[in-house]
Amino acid sequence: MRDSLRSPRQQQLRALLRGMRIERSLTQADVADRLAKPQSFVAKYEGGERRLSVVEFIDVVKALEANPSDVLRHLVKLTEQGKRQS
Repeated sequence: MRDSLRSPRQQQLRALLRGMRIERSLTQADVADRLAKPQSFVAKYEGGERRLSVVEFIDVVKALEANPSDVLRHLVKLTEQGKRQS
């Protein structure tokens, strides 16, 4: 089952990654440089225009200087809380 780009879970993922970037005082360009990607890559996944593959998710989280396993666990908790509230 694929989530649409606008599903609640995709929105939670985008908000989490954007929040992590902002917490670290990084611009989209900073993250893009760390990923060796154009700034538009970051803008598109943050804006919901594209999905991240699992490999891209890992790379993005590492570029944000976080542990992918920890971030994934946090995301699972967020989505489970969202399901209970629906």
